Amino acid sequence: MEIDNAQNQQQEEEDPFLGLIEYARSVLWPGEEEEEGRDESGQDPNNTGSKSRGPGWRWIASRILKTCIAYSSGVTVAILLSDLAQAWNEQHRVGAPKKRPEIVNQLKKHHRRTRLPNTVTIDSIYEKNFLSLTSVLETVVVDVYLLPGTNIYMLTLGDFWSSNTIDLYLHRRYYELVDPQNGILKKGREVFLTGCYLRTAREGCGSPRLLPTEYLVILLDEGQDHDAILLDFYSDSFSSISLDAFNNGVSYSFNARIESIGLLETQGKFDSIQRRQITLVDNDGVKMKFLLWGEQVLIANLFSIGSTLALDRPYIALETSDECCLEYGTATQLYLVPFIQQEEQVCVPLTQNRYQGSRLLSAVDPSQVPIVSQVTLPCDSQGSIDFSNYPFRPFIINLCDKMTGLSLYGVVIDIFHKENTPGVYSLKIEDTTGVITVKLHFADSWSLGRLGPGHVVYIFGLTCSMTKQNRLEVLWSEKDAGASFVNLSCLPALLNSSCLHRSSCLSDLSNGASYMFLCRVWLDQIDSCFINTRFAHALCGHFVNERPTGVFECSFCHIQCNAELVRTFHLKVTLADESTKVLAWCTGQTAIELLQISPNEFYELPEEEQIMYPSSLEGERFMVALVNCKRGHYESSDGITQETQAISWEITRALKWE
Repeated sequence: MEIDNAQNQQQEEEDPFLGLIEYARSVLWPGEEEEEGRDESGQDPNNTGSKSRGPGWRWIASRILKTCIAYSSGVTVAILLSDLAQAWNEQHRVGAPKKRPEIVNQLKKHHRRTRLPNTVTIDSIYEKNFLSLTSVLETVVVDVYLLPGTNIYMLTLGDFWSSNTIDLYLHRRYYELVDPQNGILKKGREVFLTGCYLRTAREGCGSPRLLPTEYLVILLDEGQDHDAILLDFYSDSFSSISLDAFNNGVSYSFNARIESIGLLETQGKFDSIQRRQITLVDNDGVKMKFLLWGEQVLIANLFSIGSTLALDRPYIALETSDECCLEYGTATQLYLVPFIQQEEQVCVPLTQNRYQGSRLLSAVDPSQVPIVSQVTLPCDSQGSIDFSNYPFRPFIINLCDKMTGLSLYGVVIDIFHKENTPGVYSLKIEDTTGVITVKLHFADSWSLGRLGPGHVVYIFGLTCSMTKQNRLEVLWSEKDAGASFVNLSCLPALLNSSCLHRSSCLSDLSNGASYMFLCRVWLDQIDSCFINTRFAHALCGHFVNERPTGVFECSFCHIQCNAELVRTFHLKVTLADESTKVLAWCTGQTAIELLQISPNEFYELPEEEQIMYPSSLEGERFMVALVNCKRGHYESSDGITQETQAISWEITRALKWE
């Protein structure tokens, strides 16, 4: 086992993708290794007062892969470094003038909220001269005034990350809230808004302005007496709702905790009506649905689970014959007490310091490598710690209860699907430190394309918890915000991006020095190659079996898939270079690249031409990506075993090479 661990460590030290992440950190954020103990917001747990200048491991890895997917024809180190620097600077406004309104500076001292996913800064609006309707602005009211000679109210807004301010034409539904005597919408008040249209300078005014939006939420602070009294005033219980009373003019005011925020749904004859459901729980534990319709669904971007939402005069509708729901009516006002994540100091295991960038750091004196003992991460009300912004790469050996927002990078050992468990798959993944099984949950059906043993993957959005049997369970859900799953072995950009791979000889395959090998080869012994066309399941790419009844069943998903069949190749071919020869197999698009013909075209050829066709490919040269689909002592599930048929090497990508 020690030999296996040593081999695994060597594989990761040789991994170009991991090396690229460390190289990017060293070039773009050269002092960051000395500051890894700070949290993502830049705060030093030791209260030194200095700021962190760079992102965590997960952010860099995700951004590199996002760029590789966007540039399917290939990327260079220069492209990746440029994209990383630009994305980080836009997100954190590096180099922006630090002169902002004093009222914003005062509130910033107590600002502890996590930014919402769709939040943009005012500075970025000025830079791009553009604002999406789905964008969120987290702002502070710097000034409230009337346009001279009119009764039109304007709000001057600033934010915690910008030096600029921007003016908003206030929608008339909020005019009663800016009353000089009792209005709550005044200087120093924080507001969230979305659904904004931007009126640019060249459209008639001297500087960009925001046009009126109905989708504005006012933030309350329970620590302020006036706000606490207001929340107490919104004290109706959901159980007190009477539809008859509401229809007779009685209005209600509630405050409740946001328990869940549903996915966007479409309804109507042509799926033309959008709907989103927010589940609220009041102080008595009674649940109520708050439904948003049409363009109103944008308001959900302003909410976060765990926050307290106060609703003044919501519209009350009858969802079913005996069940009421709340809706955003023309007179409804919304107030929010945002959920503030607590922070937890997390000890950094020696695994992190041992493996993090080991190849890069071994070039210097080990005594000079900083050893980090702990970092500060956000913690929710249930005690779960969010590792989304963890500065290091997480390893399997470090996984434990109540961890969320995790990322893993490793190689697939096996993946299988049990019958009668729709949308749930089990993935066994290995990294340098061990092996673990991850349960993958899909909203409907498998959506990751073809995946098999030996494929190198990056997963983000994992959560860890303990079962009743005191066993660690690792889950990934396709529905979770920000969740991603990337199969690096099948990336279209892989072969054209020298920064993502290191060229090898076929003789290197025997020493297992890498998870994935990129080799320049030619097709050899073509007269003994095996070519067959079979049906595969379009969603997962795996072969199907035909039952005596004529029904086709996917060997991987174990579901009937007659309506989702595609013809594909099953190819076994000998690859050769100057060092040796290797027998490998492939299917799908990779086989099409090697054979230079589609499965349907090949199938329609007369039998004699099918037999003769491979001879035309003798000596054709390709660059190929190879993975070991028979790793170590692990055995794959039956559906995958029938594809490999005792062949150890799979070709996952191929590119003709002159």
